Amino acid sequence: MTDATDFQDVPTTTLADLLGRAQVMDIGIRPLWGPVGRLAGPAFTVSCPPGDNLMLHAAIHRAGPGSVVVVESGDRDWALAGGNVCAVARRRGIAGFVLDGLIRDLAEVREMRFPVFARGVIPIPGAKSVVRPLGEPVTCGGVRVAAGDVVVADEEGVVVVPADRRDEVLAAARARLAKEAGESLDEWEAAHRARIDKILAEQGFESGEDSESLPG
Repeated sequence: MTDATDFQDVPTTTLADLLGRAQVMDIGIRPLWGPVGRLAGPAFTVSCPPGDNLMLHAAIHRAGPGSVVVVESGDRDWALAGGNVCAVARRRGIAGFVLDGLIRDLAEVREMRFPVFARGVIPIPGAKSVVRPLGEPVTCGGVRVAAGDVVVADEEGVVVVPADRRDEVLAAARARLAKEAGESLDEWEAAHRARIDKILAEQGFESGEDSESLPG
């Protein structure tokens, strides 16, 4: 059985090619410090209403080592977490946060190099009063995420691999990466040009001279 950490060496670009747009979070979910390495682990899902961060604070004491805490919130007025929450999460072995919301204490988070992918930073914290179940499906960055789905995040973005497809997707990703590694740029360029020229011809495009013969 594939482990979520097996995706550590798979770029999000490769996964996006295989899974399509529906499994890629929107561009607002981004690394808050850099350069950041690739984050990969099973999702531990959390839902927080706007203005309240209680369940994320509860989650850091319950999420297992290696997990990626994924939070549905959409809040752009209050911070879901700060430096101490990230420090405790890091100490407990949580791999990182993917938050549809904001954090604070970015300098502390950056200094400890705790991976946080979120919408931004704001200095004021939310309240702690609303109880919701942990481990329920959530929507983060426009993508539905269930507990145990594989979350892979790097500087290109965040991709979610459904748990029931992780063996299939990992095998396909490794095959694609192996093929790319064995292909020279000359080979790629020739295949690329043939494919593009075929599409152009099918659309009725008529090129003039080759670029080599055009004036510089």
